[in-house]
Amino acid sequence: MKRQKNFIATIIISISFLIGCQPADTEYQEQIRERINQYEEVVLTADLSWLSQSERDMIPILMSAADVIDDIFWIQSFGDKDFLMEFLDDPYAREYAMINYGPWGRLEGHTPFFHSFDNKPLGANFYPTDLDREEFDNWEDPDKRSPYTMIRRTASGDLVSIPYASAFTEQNEEIAHYLEMAAKLSEYEPFAKYLTEQAEAIKTDDYSQSDLAWMKMKENNIDFVARPLDTGDDRKFGHKAAHSSYLVVKDHEMSSRLEHFAGMIPQLQQRLPVPEKYKSEVPGSGSEIFVYDALYYAGHCNAGPKIIALHLPRNPEIQQQVGTRSMQLRNVMEAKFDEILKPIGNMMIHEDQREYVQFDAFFHLTAFHEIAGGLGISNTVDGSGSVRDALREYYGVIDATNTDLMALFMINQLYEMGEISEQQLREAFVTSFASVMRSSRFGTAGAHGTAGMMRFNFFAREEAFTRCEDTNTYIVDFNNMKKAVEKLVEQLIILQGDGDYETAQEMIRTYGSMSETLQGDIDRINDENIPVDVVFKQGLRHLDL
Repeated sequence: MKRQKNFIATIIISISFLIGCQPADTEYQEQIRERINQYEEVVLTADLSWLSQSERDMIPILMSAADVIDDIFWIQSFGDKDFLMEFLDDPYAREYAMINYGPWGRLEGHTPFFHSFDNKPLGANFYPTDLDREEFDNWEDPDKRSPYTMIRRTASGDLVSIPYASAFTEQNEEIAHYLEMAAKLSEYEPFAKYLTEQAEAIKTDDYSQSDLAWMKMKENNIDFVARPLDTGDDRKFGHKAAHSSYLVVKDHEMSSRLEHFAGMIPQLQQRLPVPEKYKSEVPGSGSEIFVYDALYYAGHCNAGPKIIALHLPRNPEIQQQVGTRSMQLRNVMEAKFDEILKPIGNMMIHEDQREYVQFDAFFHLTAFHEIAGGLGISNTVDGSGSVRDALREYYGVIDATNTDLMALFMINQLYEMGEISEQQLREAFVTSFASVMRSSRFGTAGAHGTAGMMRFNFFAREEAFTRCEDTNTYIVDFNNMKKAVEKLVEQLIILQGDGDYETAQEMIRTYGSMSETLQGDIDRINDENIPVDVVFKQGLRHLDL
């Protein structure tokens, strides 16, 4: 039965954007097709024959819950999805809108690709479009910076914060219903407990108990994340978390191979190159890394460029209490490496170092990027609050840049500790550099694209690579790369610990843009028709159930 839309669901980006839509011409259709072709189509599937029947029966139920999460994110990103589709008179425009969750290209800086729309509002649909920083800062409301509120105006023009629990009541009830259905099918009690706690959390905006229950699960074959997570879509103030959902199946063998590194997290924390007060937070001893194959993405994680790993829980207090878990989505990583990163490496890395571009290095870099989310510092050293609140809209970019660099730092520490070989270290450095070009192609619309540009510009300043003009390829200087990584990790952790908003702003302004050299190389990569990212064919029809 189709849900009735609540009042939040009916609030959409100004209808004035839609006035004057004209039928698409041939040139316009070709432009949209070129944008769609930036994405390589990948089928999300995995071997499910080893699952029990009850586990197989849970999959369509959890997919239904994910579809409701998807509906919520459409509201957060744009507004009424059905209303938009009625105005998109071209099938290619509809297809690209489905990839981007709105009429704006995420790879094109959130600029419109359909007639009569303006650029995407910086605050997406989380805030009134006319709300500015001064009014927001002067507004006295205890929940205005909560990641779980929508900001709206009353009929009289006053601001009001509406908890997600109230804004999406009907959707939350439906999600909870599916989660409770799946919990009854689960033969693994900790998973059933987690699903039950998650059903309550989605209705109350309190995820502490579901986070604790999630971390207690160790032997589950299926995992399911459905909740507000990342704040990247809030480019206005950086506060609001968008809804995402992942349905995954665990690879127990690969997970066990990474278990050793997870146990070293407290030790790696103490090796960070900063004064003691910036590394005094103690990561939970229960931190771990698990490997999965993804079956279904929905919501924010499915919009534009796809996420290949995630690190949970996000609550610093829960992290310190029970640790963290890094989820590595192997089949999505493999698709990106085979279709995108390896071709970029073959084109842009000098032939003397091309052998170092390896999937295992990409896999471990991604794992340590996520581990880095539990290291470093989450609260300012002066006790004034969280790093996220201090850095506001710049938090996402600074955090993404730092965790990418910390991944390299940790891998170098493992080499110095005798845990990995020099060959593996070299593979990590060169594969990471090739990945800078991969992520820089995302542009400045998202944190990871800007973070890629910052790393490139940082490395250029520190002479961590050489560009060979005769071949238009790059050679990594391993010694300078090592020094640059340590230097930049130090600067960024101290910036975070000090909550230095102005320095973060200046750093992003200075380094977070596309240099002429990098733009030329990106243009060459694009001319070779190497995909920018992947788009999924997913759903029950692609699974052997």
